[in-house]
Amino acid sequence: MVALLFPGQGSQTVGMGRDLADRFPEARAVFEEADDVLGFALSKLAWEGPGEELTLTHNAQPAILTHSVAVYRVVASRLGDIRFAAGHSLGEFSAYVAAGAMSFADALRTVRRRGELMFRSGEERPGTMAAVLGLEDEVLEDVCRSASTADEVCIAANYNAPGQIVISGDVAAVERASELAREAGARRVLPLNVSGAFHSPLMAVAEAGLAEQLDLVDLTAPEFPVVSNVNAEAVTEAARARELLLRQLTSPVRWTACMRTILDGGVNTFLELGRGSVLSGLLRRIDRDAKAVTLGTVAEVEAFLGQ
Repeated sequence: MVALLFPGQGSQTVGMGRDLADRFPEARAVFEEADDVLGFALSKLAWEGPGEELTLTHNAQPAILTHSVAVYRVVASRLGDIRFAAGHSLGEFSAYVAAGAMSFADALRTVRRRGELMFRSGEERPGTMAAVLGLEDEVLEDVCRSASTADEVCIAANYNAPGQIVISGDVAAVERASELAREAGARRVLPLNVSGAFHSPLMAVAEAGLAEQLDLVDLTAPEFPVVSNVNAEAVTEAARARELLLRQLTSPVRWTACMRTILDGGVNTFLELGRGSVLSGLLRRIDRDAKAVTLGTVAEVEAFLGQ
């Protein structure tokens, strides 16, 4: 049994997917469909940049989705018994596409809109994020509460792995929390270059717009369970998927718990489909015995396919 993992925002890089499109007709068809659906040359942006434009939330999200789906289409017939899928934040949409619950075209339109709404939310209420290394969950949660006020909030937003958590919120509150985290013994605190306070209450202004977009999407029951970022629940129903994809916008990403759900389900082989190996690295911090294979480049895909 295997589980599929799909990366989220931050994994984008200029050139992503170009080698796959050159080598595999299935991958090229995915990038061509993305260009047609979005009405602009996403493939050119992903392959040639500029990097500053690709990194913008509303461009990075559809580009990462497209790369992941391109990989999936190439290897789909060789994946065997898929027990679960999970995606980090944006990657959850890729997971639902792979599970047949959402069309690629609908997912493209939705993540493009999601990115626009998230970017606009950051303009309306500026926020930021920081990675904190070396603190227990409960300690950092106390730090965030201490740093928050009635008007300024900071929360633990990404539980990526034990001792690796991202905090998110109003700029001043995150700065206070960063200092308190250092005082509490954090090994490192790294400010992140983001356009807003993702997965925090600051994203609430984007909820109505995302809800409207999700209402336009024809969601069906996934062919295999998709583990939700919100609560690490294995989702098998369309209505529940729609609800949790909306809640995900303002909820923490409970990635460690998601991996525990999959591991407890008897899976020990994970395939990371898309750019980079961030999720494989996090998995090794969660369970050293779990096997992770990255599938994002031609070399990796050909090795997996035995070509």
